[in-house]
Amino acid sequence: MAAGVGPWDGWIRSGRSVIPQPLTLTLGADVAGLVEQVGAAVRTFRVGDAVFGATNARFTGGYAEYAVASAPRLARKPQRLGFVEVHGAAGNVGAYAVQLARRVAREVIATAFSNDVAYVHALGAHRVIDVQASRFEEVLNDVDVVLDTVGGETQDRSFSVLKRGGVLVSAVAEPDQQKAVRHGIRAFFIFVDVSSERLEQLATLIEAGELTTSVGDVLPLAEARTAHEMLAGKQHKRGKIVLRVDRSF
Repeated sequence: MAAGVGPWDGWIRSGRSVIPQPLTLTLGADVAGLVEQVGAAVRTFRVGDAVFGATNARFTGGYAEYAVASAPRLARKPQRLGFVEVHGAAGNVGAYAVQLARRVAREVIATAFSNDVAYVHALGAHRVIDVQASRFEEVLNDVDVVLDTVGGETQDRSFSVLKRGGVLVSAVAEPDQQKAVRHGIRAFFIFVDVSSERLEQLATLIEAGELTTSVGDVLPLAEARTAHEMLAGKQHKRGKIVLRVDRSF
């Protein structure tokens, strides 16, 4: 029914995947739709089930009318959301990180562009730093944990805001371990590990209204190129970019 478009797809397209991607391939890491067939060993899903999740260990194959997905990377779709909306639950890392961090952290500090400050406050951040008005490393210190979803210079500047013994976790690039030692912190790169159990936990929060999704532009499958131009900087709405595979819903 729907396929998400995210940075991972762009990295594969541009040859920057951190795991081997043998050609030929079809892009598309995450999907939402109806089960048409199940493998002989699958016991968790039946034909007709509405599901969402990831495709496979390479996170490819989603931009298609039919996608083959690994059952342990799927979960049943929350009833309160449609296929396009539930698809957002696999993307928008920062928005979901803020909401989930608010559930466990004493204080959540986020960075955002000027026009997104109010939105990030609404997600639950206690404090939002406008990166177009000030440099976050000049106004922050003694932070326990930094979650980096940007990389590059932003990641490099993040070391100085952490207290000794703090943790830097990046979802985009391997941190400089020598710099981590100099700052007395631990630094990790995390590679997404999608599982039915984790997706079910997210689905439960969505059903309870405790986790909100944000969908931006919704394009037909034939406009995948335009979607990738948006990834590369072409103006688009805030929220997850989604390809609508089936036009009947």
